[in-house]
Amino acid sequence: MTPRLLAALLALAAGTALAQPCPDKNLNYWQAFPPGGESDISARHQQVVLKKKCPAVDTVVQYKAGGGGAILWSSMNSMPGDGLNVMGINLPHQVLQPLEGNVQYKTEDITPVYWYHYTPDALVVPDSSPIRTFQEFIRLAKETPGKFNIGGSALNSANHAAHERLNAEFGIRSTYVPYKGTGDLAIAVLGGQLDGAMSYSAFAINNKTKVRALAVALDKRHPLLPDVPTFKELGVNWIDGAYRGIGVPKSTPMEARRKLAELFAALNQDQEMKDLAFKSGFELVDIGPDKMDAFMKERITVYTAMGQRMGLGKK
Repeated sequence: MTPRLLAALLALAAGTALAQPCPDKNLNYWQAFPPGGESDISARHQQVVLKKKCPAVDTVVQYKAGGGGAILWSSMNSMPGDGLNVMGINLPHQVLQPLEGNVQYKTEDITPVYWYHYTPDALVVPDSSPIRTFQEFIRLAKETPGKFNIGGSALNSANHAAHERLNAEFGIRSTYVPYKGTGDLAIAVLGGQLDGAMSYSAFAINNKTKVRALAVALDKRHPLLPDVPTFKELGVNWIDGAYRGIGVPKSTPMEARRKLAELFAALNQDQEMKDLAFKSGFELVDIGPDKMDAFMKERITVYTAMGQRMGLGKK
């Protein structure tokens, strides 16, 4: 076999591997949070790219919001396991909420098939706030313990955990105010009803002219937030956020799970998806069936320890 022929065959094989088969019917893509937040933005990105790849198929985005996501996640196993019902899933929510014990599902009830990105934690204040820097925020928070109201999306969520970490790492005491989702949180922040919010880099980027980001949990500064320091620069090795992925009812056959994972992995590899993710502050990851067990074991260990620090489950 000539080198040229070998190269052609390898290129063909690579192209075939990326050209995932389209679903036979429309996908029902269930979201656990209301419209307007990062989960919704992610789903809409995927909807656009999937339509380009599979013109005959529609991605029907539907909402079953409430309980910080627990309404959907508690009922997902009652839905048809036909490979056409897909649920948006989140970490650390699905570890922290069951630790508290006030939801109708356990972490092991969730069947993840693919994690596609994470959104780094970010502390923001309204643009109208007199606070200009993170150092000023910490100084004022220490001078007035308990006075600052910091909003976030849901209880026992990534935002809630990040808020508790902010207090612990920097020796302050602020009050966490939970909202149903990032869309509702945005209304409160932009309306000046809160002193700030523990949200994500995506929130800071998408509302760049309306909020001021003070710090982000990235390894290095984001190109779209060049003036915002990382927590690492501020002395804390804090690189974390909320992971988002897709899950299915437990009755979904393994072959259907793998096909969905391959489909969403192909979406992540699309250049349009990469561009959309970058503009929105999403950090793409590629965690499918082959990596899933190790990833979940590591994340559950981390988030269980986090929940214990938060006092979850202590009555």
